[in-house]
Amino acid sequence: MKLDFIPMDKLSIAATNMRGKGKDPDVSDLLPSVRARGVIVPLLVRPGPVPSNVEGCAEGRFEIVAGRRRFTAVNAVAREGGAVQPIPCAILDEGDDADALEASMLENLARVQPDEVSQWEAFVALVKAGRSVEDVADSFGIEPGTVKRIHALGNHL
Repeated sequence: MKLDFIPMDKLSIAATNMRGKGKDPDVSDLLPSVRARGVIVPLLVRPGPVPSNVEGCAEGRFEIVAGRRRFTAVNAVAREGGAVQPIPCAILDEGDDADALEASMLENLARVQPDEVSQWEAFVALVKAGRSVEDVADSFGIEPGTVKRIHALGNHL
């Protein structure tokens, strides 16, 4: 992993970002800090494809694995006309979607415990990608029984 500052127009939200779906999240709690200091905690990114609404090659583009709220806050500052500097990013090695999803979930678990549906979606994706229940449990510091219980939620829908 390496650290770098990446311009906002070179970043997009990864499909594997566990909080990357739906409307933009509420960032009112982050805005004052981002306005005053910019982004302090680096986003987790990986080399990524060009979004469908951007022409050109993928060279120099990155997708955000974790840090959607910080990115959304920077976009809000830019829309307000504020000065936006390149964003600090921790660039993950190119890897599979399971690695990116795991990184996204680890960061989000440290911030706010995701709801069980979000956990279920992530756990199912990791198991489908070849991770064992025990591997998932070890990665997140939870009991295998908890992973099994959350994973089993989908069988009851």
